[in-house]
Amino acid sequence: MAGKRVSTAVGEPLAEQHARFLQQAAWTAALRRYVWGRLRLPPRARVLEVGCGTGAVTQTLHDYAQITTFGLDLHLPSLRFAQSQDPATRFCAADAHALPFSTDSFDAAACHFLLLWVAHPEQVLREMARVCRAGGTVLALAEPDYGGRIDYPPPLIEIGRLQAAALQAQGADPLAGRKLSGWLHAAGLTAIETGVLGGQWSGPPSPAAWQSEWDTLASDLAGQISPEALAELKRIDQQAWQDGRRVLFVPTFYGLGTKA
Repeated sequence: MAGKRVSTAVGEPLAEQHARFLQQAAWTAALRRYVWGRLRLPPRARVLEVGCGTGAVTQTLHDYAQITTFGLDLHLPSLRFAQSQDPATRFCAADAHALPFSTDSFDAAACHFLLLWVAHPEQVLREMARVCRAGGTVLALAEPDYGGRIDYPPPLIEIGRLQAAALQAQGADPLAGRKLSGWLHAAGLTAIETGVLGGQWSGPPSPAAWQSEWDTLASDLAGQISPEALAELKRIDQQAWQDGRRVLFVPTFYGLGTKA
């Protein structure tokens, strides 16, 4: 669970990146159903996703209500791809720290695997609150916390340590999850709720999903570990999934709050 990147990995086709983001969106599908069920948005409500990437989440929002969706990201090729996948959403390119929308423009603003990647999470949340109407909701749908990661069997514990270090080297905050509540309070939101997504396992991941995760790991850990050592960890991981011993859990926090 590497989390969404702000920009496309070097050499990674957008279709492959989108497939990885769809996999990450599937991890939080139940949470989105829970949250949207509580919001009771009016018909034609305006909803903004900040840091939408290739549109993996925006394209699912049409399932919850008759809403008008908007997506914002810095990366123009990702936005063009998103538009091709989700023509019903309106996309624009801008910095999340300074949203190009008027105050009180939206009924809700959301982000997904974003705040760990931005320079000033509190400012991004303040901007999301600003563009919401009074009584509107700001949602952070997924922020991981690698400090609480669980890997089993023991040889695989090294993966979590290495990946957290790699994310930090790329400018991400591997402990974002535990900080989310404080960020929401600092943004001036009220009626704040935070929690952690649970973990359920009913078998190994699909071969495609497993390989996608390892492709990301190989990119993250390049230079930190020898190819031989990485190949051995991959072999242990595959065997552990096959014999039912594998446990991989990264605490992933969600949070929501209301604009006063």
